[in-house]
Amino acid sequence: MPTIIAVTGRAEERIEPELGAVSLTVAASGGNRESILRSVGESHERLLEEVRELDASGALESWSAGQLRVWSHRPWNAEGRQLPLVHQANADVEVVFRDLAALGGWLGSISGTPNVSVGGVEWRLTDGTRDRVQEAAQRGAVADAVRTAAVFAEALGLGTPAAVELADHGMLSEQPVPRAHKATMVRAMAADVGGAAPVPEFAPAKLVLEASVDARFTAE
Repeated sequence: MPTIIAVTGRAEERIEPELGAVSLTVAASGGNRESILRSVGESHERLLEEVRELDASGALESWSAGQLRVWSHRPWNAEGRQLPLVHQANADVEVVFRDLAALGGWLGSISGTPNVSVGGVEWRLTDGTRDRVQEAAQRGAVADAVRTAAVFAEALGLGTPAAVELADHGMLSEQPVPRAHKATMVRAMAADVGGAAPVPEFAPAKLVLEASVDARFTAE
């Protein structure tokens, strides 16, 4: 009777990021609605002028700008007294750089721009690269499962194992794996930088794409 061998294969691929997505917010608040609208509107337009110039130069992969949002509220002080009306306005902008050298210089130039704050930089890959690297990680995970099964079979004095079932991690039948551990776990993240505080980083660590598969083999 053949012996069933069940294993999990894992693999990862590391690659330099190709894109840097900068999230920005243009915002202000105060008691004069017209003044707040004018201030934020002017800052928003100046920012978009710079973005359009960057786009025309070829430094950007894409960019997007949300509509200006305006609202008002009456805050309360510590004594429970309602304070005068406060008006707030903001708009979000995302700028995706393909020229990562230009990204650092541009952020430095806008760091002191009134009403503009930088939310952070997200390092990304293009869709084509992500698909290619993800496939490599998945192939590596399958190869890892095959190697592990071969080691188990050899340790038991069995012959070469034959695959009978293969699935994304957590999706094999009758496997007591919580659904939260979803199968093709391919994700991009910055490699460990020693717990440093999140600050603008213009020499980013490599991105890591991971894949996991579950497999069953038989060996005699």
